[in-house]
Amino acid sequence: MSTERVNPPDLSPATGFSHAVVATGSRVVLLAGQTALDADGKVVGDTLPEQFARALANLLTALRAAGGTPADLARVTVYATDVAAYRAHAPELGRIWRESAGRDYPAMAVVGVVRLWDEQAMVELDGFAVLP
Repeated sequence: MSTERVNPPDLSPATGFSHAVVATGSRVVLLAGQTALDADGKVVGDTLPEQFARALANLLTALRAAGGTPADLARVTVYATDVAAYRAHAPELGRIWRESAGRDYPAMAVVGVVRLWDEQAMVELDGFAVLP
């Protein structure tokens, strides 16, 4: 796969995301929403950063099982039950992202939601990747 991250100078600086990603490849992997579920199906983590780390790990596990890597991610959507808390933790969440997925950011959005499927879940991530 080849990707080109596009961040036009006419838009605000992209910090922790890319404004656009042009991806070329032959396989598209659609990634289901992942929360902080452990292997037993229980939400783990008492804080937003703990749950974000687990949800991201789950998303990347699904991606790797499909043959992809974090660099193949073209789009990720984050659903947060408390956007203000997400914003307050943004520096730590960014560090978690970089440690887990690197600095090749996909196009991203954060969407505030009333609640997620699992009531204890604070955050969910879904997305898609383009593989060679």
